[in-house]
Amino acid sequence: MAHISIFVGTVNGGAERLSDDIAATIKQAGHSAAVITEASLDDIKNASNILIVTSTTGQGDVPSNLAGLYYALNSSFPMLTDKPFGVVAMGDRSYGDTFCGAGRSFDELLRDLQAKPVGNRLEIDACEDFEPWPVTEPWLKAWLEKLPG
Repeated sequence: MAHISIFVGTVNGGAERLSDDIAATIKQAGHSAAVITEASLDDIKNASNILIVTSTTGQGDVPSNLAGLYYALNSSFPMLTDKPFGVVAMGDRSYGDTFCGAGRSFDELLRDLQAKPVGNRLEIDACEDFEPWPVTEPWLKAWLEKLPG
């Protein structure tokens, strides 16, 4: 049984709603999950498995409730060597190069901190998928199967 810490970056609540669905599915699969909307550096350093679920705001920016964690990780650079992680990035492809920018930034940063990606990042395009759950559910089930231990 794995414990997954779900770090949520949300502007209008969509990523938080999706995180609640993800946590419920994780629990149904026999694991445990915690949804964290106001994360500290210690929260991510102490996490066994990391799942970032974030929307994108502005010009590809991390939402304000998750930005503090992003900047703390980027400035203190704590090594997260081999810590399993996944990223669910929500965005709108009509924004061009900044599409899913927050999720892409977190993915890159966690790799720089030597955390271990479990599968590929999921990018959800609000232009194509108004409801993110139908796209997320199969990705999540595959991600859970790939988690170590």
